Amino acid sequence: MAGKQTKSGNAAAAWIIGIVVVGCVAGSYALGGGFGDDSTTVPGPTRTETADTVAILGKAADKQGICYGWRLEDDAWRGDVVSEGSNLGAGMAVDSDPSRCPRWVQVIARVNYTSASSEAEDSASIEVESTEEDTNLFQVEHGLNRLGLNDEAFIDEPGWAVTRAAVSLPLLMAEQGEVPAAPVSTDAPAAAPSRLPDPGPDLWRDRWGYLLAGAAMLLVTVVLVLIGRAQARRERAAAEVPVEKTSTSGVRVTDKRKTAGRR
Repeated sequence: MAGKQTKSGNAAAAWIIGIVVVGCVAGSYALGGGFGDDSTTVPGPTRTETADTVAILGKAADKQGICYGWRLEDDAWRGDVVSEGSNLGAGMAVDSDPSRCPRWVQVIARVNYTSASSEAEDSASIEVESTEEDTNLFQVEHGLNRLGLNDEAFIDEPGWAVTRAAVSLPLLMAEQGEVPAAPVSTDAPAAAPSRLPDPGPDLWRDRWGYLLAGAAMLLVTVVLVLIGRAQARRERAAAEVPVEKTSTSGVRVTDKRKTAGRR
């Protein structure tokens, strides 16, 4: 009887441990974005942002005689292009038609998102390319930073930032004296990006996996202790079985003897 109880208790403990482990794995997978939410993917601009940017760049190109464009790359995936466009249209690189755009300027942004478990930080780099050899591109890049289009802005809202940088190029090129002043746009200004939710302290964001594993191990330990105590009580109760014997006078006497190990 004691052997059967021990086996059933071990089976129950195994089931409990298995359920806890599966729950921890599923929770980690879900929190880490394993169910379709890939947090390391760089988002591109919306359709509205893209369409508005193409329209603004088209007006500037007609006025200044130089083309403008943008390219956003996901640096974590070997420079995959997330978004590209110019005054020629959405998805059309500014240097794709030399006959229509012999002169051009474009902003290139590379954003790298790291996973929550990684010690590395998210990063971004912004570069301006142009066919105009006399243009001080360093000053143009500095101008983007002066307008608030720095690394932090590209990390927070890469799609919005790259289109905003593109429509800022005509102004910055005019500051360099390379082209006439860009026309003033009568369109409503684009809405500022919404404030991102507070990511919380780094202790929880970067080490949630370790905390979850520690809590699971503590729970398993408590369950095993409780099961062990319950088995010990059952074994002590089974070890003391009333044994009836007949005395020399013919009177039955009940004697509690430990029967553990007896057959």
